[in-house]
Amino acid sequence: MPAVERVFLDANVIFSAAMGGASFTALWDAMGRGLLTVCTSPQCVDEAQRNVLRKRPDIYARLLTRLADVTVVAAPLAKVPWAESLLPDDDAWVLAGAVEAGAAVLLTGNTRHFGALMARSDLPIRVCTVRTYLDGLPQP
Repeated sequence: MPAVERVFLDANVIFSAAMGGASFTALWDAMGRGLLTVCTSPQCVDEAQRNVLRKRPDIYARLLTRLADVTVVAAPLAKVPWAESLLPDDDAWVLAGAVEAGAAVLLTGNTRHFGALMARSDLPIRVCTVRTYLDGLPQP
């Protein structure tokens, strides 16, 4: 049995999970199979809630259901020095939250800002999209 990974969810992943879809169902199924645990920061929760209320208030109840399965960790205290020049300020805080939470993986749909980090294998945390992450998990 593979080790349980701690995975950090960016706000856009939380928003998309509330929207639904095969990838997000598969992510929650993998949690149910004990392959991973998920966490996020208070900032990511706030951003996801604001975006849902602004763009899709009809799915707010589903957002709350999804959030019930997510551990909210403490807000990061400082940005990660090696990433400050690689990311815009708000995304640097997302990465800092993931690193401080001890996550092995940061899941994000933001390929515009995180794309360069997704291609690197020399970082202390893996950054990838939900689909890429799921492709590497054992299938049921």
